[in-house]
Amino acid sequence: VQLQASGGGLVQPGGSLRLSCAASGSIFSIDRMGWYRQAPGNQRQLVADITSEGTTNYEESVNGRFTISKDNAKNTAYLQMDSLRPEDTAVYYCRVIASFKTYWGQGTQVTVSS
Repeated sequence: VQLQASGGGLVQPGGSLRLSCAASGSIFSIDRMGWYRQAPGNQRQLVADITSEGTTNYEESVNGRFTISKDNAKNTAYLQMDSLRPEDTAVYYCRVIASFKTYWGQGTQVTVSS
């Protein structure tokens, strides 16, 4: 399974970005897709994830600002990030759990700065 993440960049505070994570390869079933982030000096932490049934889970600081969704036909997850803050600056990583195995995508940098 390969994961292709995209959509990071530089945005001003209050702005928006949309991240995408496309899974490809030998995929029988995807159990969960999610996004983690890691800022310099910090541990990688969960931002949001979504189960195969569509149940979502958000880290408290992004609740109400970020929205995770998925397109099952495309094996793709999206993270819509609105009202971005400087503290959202980090490398964002896509994670997929498929057939009880965990896969990570390459990181994509999100920088929120004026």
